[in-house]
Amino acid sequence: MGFPRLQAREDVNTNVLELARIGATIDDMKPVSLPHLTETCWSSIAQSEATLDIETDVTIQGDAIRLEQVFENLFRNAIEHGGEDVTITVGLLEDGTGFFVEDDGPGVPLTERQTLLKWGSSYSDSGTGFGLAIVQEIIEAHGWSLQITAGSEDGARFEITGVEFDE
Repeated sequence: MGFPRLQAREDVNTNVLELARIGATIDDMKPVSLPHLTETCWSSIAQSEATLDIETDVTIQGDAIRLEQVFENLFRNAIEHGGEDVTITVGLLEDGTGFFVEDDGPGVPLTERQTLLKWGSSYSDSGTGFGLAIVQEIIEAHGWSLQITAGSEDGARFEITGVEFDE
């Protein structure tokens, strides 16, 4: 019965190594195709029956390698908490200030939204509590902001604002 604990340690070690890579700021922003990035990240995780809908074809300025960690963490969280048949949508915010990653899972209670972005906070007994904290750190390193809201179907919605788009 020691396997889950071993897996959790491996996850912690992986996340701690990722933290060392994150750094405080990102100086070398390059054009990143949002659809290509999300498709690449989607294909790198085991998504079973889950569905990805990409509702945008924009290019943003960012660090693709660090943004891969953002999308992979958000996709894994959606599947873990929304179930294997969850639908995840990536699209643009209506006001044009950024983009969102949304799922149709159970959502995040209002009282838990800011807590989940803190180090060590997790909804899952097997979670490390690093995934969303890493997402927040990477978003802030880009000079952007992250907010957790309710999705259109009451799932979780992660809104990233302050994003620079390529023309």
